[in-house]
Amino acid sequence: RPPDEEAEEAEVGWQEKLFSQFEVDLYQNESACQTPLDRQYHEEILKLEKAGGRKNYRLFTYTDHDRFTNLEEHCQKVTDSDHEVPSYLAERMANVRRRRQDHRPVEASSLKSKIITWEPSEEFIKNNHVINTPVQTMYIMGDLGPYGKLGHREYEHVLCTIKVDGNGVITVKPDFTGTKGAYRIELDGEKREVWKYTIENASVQVQPEEEEREQHVFRDLYSRHKEYLSGLVGSEFETTLPGTLRLFVNGEIVSAQGYEYDNLYVHFFLELPNQWSSPAFQQLSGVTQTCATKTVGWDNVAYFCYPFTLEMFFTQGDELEDSLPQWPVLYFEVLSVDFWQRYRVEGYGSLVLPASPGLHMLTIPTWRPVELGTVAELRRFFIGGSPELEDITYVRIPSTFKGERLSRFGFRTETTGSVTFRLYCLQQSKAFLETSALRQRVQSVLDRLGGFSQQSSVYNVLEAFQRARRRMQEARESLPQDLISTSASTV
Repeated sequence: RPPDEEAEEAEVGWQEKLFSQFEVDLYQNESACQTPLDRQYHEEILKLEKAGGRKNYRLFTYTDHDRFTNLEEHCQKVTDSDHEVPSYLAERMANVRRRRQDHRPVEASSLKSKIITWEPSEEFIKNNHVINTPVQTMYIMGDLGPYGKLGHREYEHVLCTIKVDGNGVITVKPDFTGTKGAYRIELDGEKREVWKYTIENASVQVQPEEEEREQHVFRDLYSRHKEYLSGLVGSEFETTLPGTLRLFVNGEIVSAQGYEYDNLYVHFFLELPNQWSSPAFQQLSGVTQTCATKTVGWDNVAYFCYPFTLEMFFTQGDELEDSLPQWPVLYFEVLSVDFWQRYRVEGYGSLVLPASPGLHMLTIPTWRPVELGTVAELRRFFIGGSPELEDITYVRIPSTFKGERLSRFGFRTETTGSVTFRLYCLQQSKAFLETSALRQRVQSVLDRLGGFSQQSSVYNVLEAFQRARRRMQEARESLPQDLISTSASTV
């Protein structure tokens, strides 16, 4: 640690030049001055010597125009290896210096006519190869040489780097000391000297008038930005009418796995029950791309990652006051096509859109109809084609069925693979906002839509309880009367 007389303190302004002992010895000789900046430093050092010499000895600065700044940025390493070999990109990018440039006004006509520069110059490439944010740099240095032997370049160390970009962002590295304690620099050598230094912000505090003016500018900026955002979003937010539910489904057909043939694609459509509607522009059907399968574990999986969007409205009717609404159903079929353009139906399936909002991952198993005998399988293998459903809604309850019982007797099917869906469901309704009113009146069917999944579980428990109660009554009625009286007297 240096003695107390070696302690030094200096207050440095932005781009203020403090000469080192090496620069004083160099620029005193006029023959060593080659550039206009060197001659300017020569005159400043002579004036400084006439005024009584410089007050700083170990502390000095390199400004944005000094040669050190150019070399420091050019020689920056990409890695911390001592044997680093710069790559071609590192060498080319080292020549690109982000500096404050002269902004010349460009007319709009000339700007539009030069969208593409067909023959760029080398200077143009250097200035436009990176995001050219203008930056000014300044280094606060320390001469940590032995006492009485100042002015050797090998003892110069960077104490602080200050950068200001064109957006007004100030970067100080390392940061102001504050309460973290002094920074340490340990020199290599026989004595292993340790130097400590602190960095403090000595700027004048902002006056209350200037601070208030700055806050006013900030408020004006924020208000204009808010008006800009509101102009993008719009002032009218579309809301639903009372008694109406809007359902958004952002879905994705993720994959299909476990099918017999390759090159699969999925055709799907949405069926809307009564009281449901959709906008005129809404597409309620779609078909994915043809996707080849890959082996994952024991299954052949085709990854579609096919997105789709569905929007629909539910309007409550008088006939649904005491019953739960029916939810839209998504029907789909999986098909395959080979090199000879032979098409085969691989499976049918359906899923009911989730009644609760949020993310839902659903894997739906599928089946396909089969014919008896080997002729049908030979036809499917050699020329393609297979039994198909004339109405795909036959997967569940056909939309045209009006009876009480649906018989599938004699209909032969075969289990095939499965399709994975990822659904993001959103619901919008005024019923969700009227929580205080819901506590004071009986909830309607629409009001219960938000908790439909929870209520369905409650309904299942109540139905199971009713069934168990009926079975107990039937069992009690079937017992002999003398056995019932005997058990009652025993109790």
